[in-house]
Amino acid sequence: MLELRPNCECCDVDLPAESTQALICSFECTFCQACAEQRFQGRCPNCSGQLLARPSRVGTALSNNPASTQRIVKPHPACA
Repeated sequence: MLELRPNCECCDVDLPAESTQALICSFECTFCQACAEQRFQGRCPNCSGQLLARPSRVGTALSNNPASTQRIVKPHPACA
């Protein structure tokens, strides 16, 4: 099951489960669209993988499989 992380790993902006601004890599590292494009040029700073739009989860699917509440923020040089 895809872990829907609640925030951008760089700037810590909220990214709720239904957000269209969340991008992820194949390891589920999560970034907002602004950081992904402006700071990382579409590549994950952790694994160099491509950052793509995160699928949304809504309705019954979300209530049965809630998004994560654990916030992850990592000190990337581009986030300073």
